[in-house]
Amino acid sequence: MFHSFDNAGPNRSTPRPEWMALLARAPVALLESVLADQPAPTLQWLRRPETGLYMVQGRAGGTGERFNLGEITVTRCALRAHADDGASVGVAYVKGRNHRQAQLAALADALLQDAGQYDALEQALLGPVRQHLAEQKALRATRARSTTVDFFTVARETGTDQDEEEVAE
Repeated sequence: MFHSFDNAGPNRSTPRPEWMALLARAPVALLESVLADQPAPTLQWLRRPETGLYMVQGRAGGTGERFNLGEITVTRCALRAHADDGASVGVAYVKGRNHRQAQLAALADALLQDAGQYDALEQALLGPVRQHLAEQKALRATRARSTTVDFFTVARETGTDQDEEEVAE
């Protein structure tokens, strides 16, 4: 069964799907500022950033049958980061055409797989990304609430209590 990175699916023993989802939505400025402070590993491109289209599916009523909703532009890349203690492969898929964001997200994915760097990157990168996304979500919710219209109905009284007693007889 299909589970997106944002859904907590069964049998997930690693946090990698979560951090890949966070990196895909991380602002480029934040990625650049944090990764500039990290020791630069030697990079080998497995797949240079390339942009393509993915078909996005929806569900009728959120739980019904799937249907093709439309296409979305996605940029993907893969790299191998060679460090002193070994190599790891970083992969990234980001919405849009930003090749730099895909490169940085793939590099961060590779660095996060190193147990020695994970804790530092969790605090310096993933924590601020979570905070940024929560702020964006709250901002969207505030904007949506400002456009909410409350409808109410007024029950019309068609007669008095005496009229109701006459109908009941």
